[in-house]
Amino acid sequence: MQILTLEHFASHINETFTVDLGAGDSPFVLIEARPLPAPGFQSTMRAPFSLFFHHASAILFPQRIYQMESPALGSFGIFLVPVARNQDGFVYQAVFN
Repeated sequence: MQILTLEHFASHINETFTVDLGAGDSPFVLIEARPLPAPGFQSTMRAPFSLFFHHASAILFPQRIYQMESPALGSFGIFLVPVARNQDGFVYQAVFN
């Protein structure tokens, strides 16, 4: 399994990642990828970062691991947490540390 880094996602802002929610594929759009402050020790495998995805649905999906797919990055599991709601749906965050 490959260790995902900020660099994997940084060039894919505004691209759609699909998730099978049981009733077919559902689109999550990557809206932001940003670095997080590094810890004070040097034994980390990657620099910490955060991703924000938007899903245009009135239904709030619970926090859990979702299996995402992207033409560029392939298939991977990602833990998403709902963090905001807007007029078009919900924003979900994934934190990698």
